[in-house]
Amino acid sequence: MTELFRQSDENPSGPHPQAPAPSAAPAPSAPQQPGFPPPPAFGPGPAGGPAHSGRRRARGPVALLAAVALAAAAVGGGTAYAFQTLTGDDSGSGGTRNVNGTSVSAGSKGTVAGVAAAVSPSIVEINASTGSGKSTGSGVIITSDGEIVTNNHVISGATDITVRTSDGKTYKAKTVGTDSKKDLALIKLEGASGLKAANLGDSDDVQVGQEVVAIGSPEGLTGTVTSGIVSALDRDVTVSADPGRGQEQGQGQGPGGGWPFEFGGEQFNGDTGSSKTTYKALQTDASLNPGNSGGALIDMNGNIIGINSAMYSAGSGAGAGGGSESGSVGLGFAIPINTVKADLGKLRAGADG
Repeated sequence: MTELFRQSDENPSGPHPQAPAPSAAPAPSAPQQPGFPPPPAFGPGPAGGPAHSGRRRARGPVALLAAVALAAAAVGGGTAYAFQTLTGDDSGSGGTRNVNGTSVSAGSKGTVAGVAAAVSPSIVEINASTGSGKSTGSGVIITSDGEIVTNNHVISGATDITVRTSDGKTYKAKTVGTDSKKDLALIKLEGASGLKAANLGDSDDVQVGQEVVAIGSPEGLTGTVTSGIVSALDRDVTVSADPGRGQEQGQGQGPGGGWPFEFGGEQFNGDTGSSKTTYKALQTDASLNPGNSGGALIDMNGNIIGINSAMYSAGSGAGAGGGSESGSVGLGFAIPINTVKADLGKLRAGADG
């Protein structure tokens, strides 16, 4: 536009411009640019016409600026529209998006804080006891009356299970069904109602590089929130398929401070034993530590996309001890939520294996 405007001035048509009347005040907002001729005259007109033409001429840059401002506003609106389209947020300003018990505020959607606020009430801490010790893990509420999905190794062999919800209430729980081959278990709270159930998403839609949030109870720190990305898909993770090993080397009991598993041909957190099973896992760099097992891996819309199940920590190889070198180094694994959904019928039917 600027180039076209200059060519018009450099090739004026019609007679030479008239000098402004002596009494006419110069237009305050249209200083002459060096090297540019004055605006052309437009023929005879009423007295003061040249000054009037000068004022009209002065409006050119103002109109140009207004047009630029309108264009910028249009771009801004387009950006907002593109964001809503990409995120699926058509709720409008200040609205909420309801997702089967999980609500993410429109203003907080796509943020770690928004996901944490929406999903934390659906994540619990699980404490399981046997004659040989105790373990601490996490779980995900999937029904309002207290069905909870967790890892089999968190509750396997337990004679007593206590669950603590995000509001500090505690419940006794019983095991409904277990599947050691997928390291999954379903427990049910006693006397619970009105709980906030999580929304189970679609792990087939997960992409490498997408942002995720992990919520659990590492080292008994209830409701701990961490974040990261999905690092890889379909990682082969091998765990013990022996139902009796859960409490013998349960969460927090193994030499590496967590549940033994194999990855890349190596053993971590102790010996997985002779009876093993392998599942395809989501890999994440969100910080996971002992106690995160059974907790949720969540996308930025508040959907559960995986159940955190294993973590690598420095010094957790076979025969290695814990100590100051143990802890998250950004290599965690989660059971895809579609695997969980496919197994729910079996678990609800009381599977024991």
